[in-house]
Amino acid sequence: MKTIKNIAIAAGLTIAALPALAQAQDGEIGYAKGSLAYDALVAGDNEAAVQKLEGERLTDPAVMINLGQAYARTGRPGDAAKMFMAAMNSNRSFDLVLADGQVVNSRKAAEIALNSLNGRLASR
Repeated sequence: MKTIKNIAIAAGLTIAALPALAQAQDGEIGYAKGSLAYDALVAGDNEAAVQKLEGERLTDPAVMINLGQAYARTGRPGDAAKMFMAAMNSNRSFDLVLADGQVVNSRKAAEIALNSLNGRLASR
């Protein structure tokens, strides 16, 4: 049986969908409260998310993806891409529940996030 974990903002999901989800669940299923910086990301406190996630295990794809999102939001697209690629290439993978409720493999979530980042950069 695969473990399903939850991730906050993976794949560049729109903020509009997040407040309802934040009320519906704690946002960090299978993790200690705050370990994915879910609340900080939802609140748009991206610097706090970066500080929190840089102190976490960077071997966990969920942490890497959320840190990548925080990096992207703070103007660090190169660091964001590195985190998404590390999550894609991680020797660990598991299913994640995205902020929109979609369940995807962590590698796929990282790929979606990287593609979204590349699309935003290309449209500048």
